Amino acid sequence: MSASTRPRTRRPRLRIAIAALTTLTSAALTALPSSTAQADTATAGHLTGTLSDGATWVADVPVNWNGTLLVFSHGFGPTVARDAPTDAVRTELLAEGYAMAGSSYDPNGSMWALNSAERDQFATLDAVVAKIGKPRRTLAVGQSMGGLVNAQLARDGGGRIDGALGQCGLVAGGTDLDNYQLDAEYTIARLLLPAQEVQLVHFGSSADAAAVAGRLTDAVTAAQATPRGRARIALAAAFLNLPAWSPGKDRPAATDWAGQEEQQYDWFAQGILSFVEGGRYAIEQSAGGNNSWNRGVDYARLLAGSEHAPQVRALYKAAGLDLGADLRTLTAGAAITADPAAVRTALRTSSAGQGLEVPLLDIHTTGDNLVPVEQENRFAGRVKASGDGALLRQAFVERQGHCTFTTAETVAALHALEHRVSTGHWGDAATPDVLQRSATALGLDGAAYVTYHPAPLTVGRDRPAYPTHH
Repeated sequence: MSASTRPRTRRPRLRIAIAALTTLTSAALTALPSSTAQADTATAGHLTGTLSDGATWVADVPVNWNGTLLVFSHGFGPTVARDAPTDAVRTELLAEGYAMAGSSYDPNGSMWALNSAERDQFATLDAVVAKIGKPRRTLAVGQSMGGLVNAQLARDGGGRIDGALGQCGLVAGGTDLDNYQLDAEYTIARLLLPAQEVQLVHFGSSADAAAVAGRLTDAVTAAQATPRGRARIALAAAFLNLPAWSPGKDRPAATDWAGQEEQQYDWFAQGILSFVEGGRYAIEQSAGGNNSWNRGVDYARLLAGSEHAPQVRALYKAAGLDLGADLRTLTAGAAITADPAAVRTALRTSSAGQGLEVPLLDIHTTGDNLVPVEQENRFAGRVKASGDGALLRQAFVERQGHCTFTTAETVAALHALEHRVSTGHWGDAATPDVLQRSATALGLDGAAYVTYHPAPLTVGRDRPAYPTHH
């Protein structure tokens, strides 16, 4: 059954108020068509506007518009409107005739703008359609945090969008993210700074978050000098779901445990904890408190579920260090509890996977340091449990780094999604072999689609159950 004909039994359509525009500028100054105009009468050029909540939007419409409008959701960072993942992708898609639009999200709150992002993207769609005419097809595209927004649009957008393409999406949601990051931060603090008190949640300011990131990074840097320290770094990296493949290096062999740890350390040395702590502060702002916890977590059981467990065990053995003792120390000291209201807020605003109303294709690099590819496993399980697994496809690119897709990989994925929307069937369009051939045939900047099955996300908690304050 296609997305357009499948009955909607899970929930009523999301009600999105049409936001009023307060400003509008255009780089191509001709008469603007009505909202009922056809695609071939639309005004070409660069459009901008402002929504009622202060969010801004941008749109680019080519002269030879093919009738498809792409609504792009940008990732974590400054709330600035963008309508494409990269300039190169924008250039290629404009040349192919696509129109593109995207909002900043509400600039008056946290950079974790999940309280407004979905609403603002739908409002941007309304504003742009009012200026350029009704598209023949509307597709959502999202990257990183915007990949989570994109999954929400695919969940709620039936009748408004026809399909969605996610890139390196944070699709496990904000609470899973904060929980597995907390496990890594806690491991570093407890094992590498045992005599110090390190505040890991409830940051009062971005400066507080940055200071904690600095302390944890310094501890990791010092620990890298000894076998015992390197073993403990590997343990923290396992809880962080951190890939053992860093930029500019060849992937270590499957049993090169020391080489794997060295490349995981590269990510720490490049400042990943600054991003983690800055993100935590922003999520706490957005959720109204701490939405993560480790009270009740069994760290031995948590490690047992990690694909990095053999590496950790080998490095502990080589260092003459008692892994069981460290895991018992972590379990005994785990006392952080969540703010229940913050967990509920994050579940409402910063989660996905409860179902799909339109086809969704997610693509992810296999060595993503910021949004681990294992998130796709977690998300797929939730979508399957909702009964909508047939609408989801996932494809993987053999490359290290976050959102490091080529233009060809992005465009080929978009074409695969369009095939599904046009025909009502995925067929083999989203398989790695077909995506690789499609991307290569574009003659752009190469591709590396591969057959890949991500491991389970190491998080050790299920939602919505969570421990409360006592």
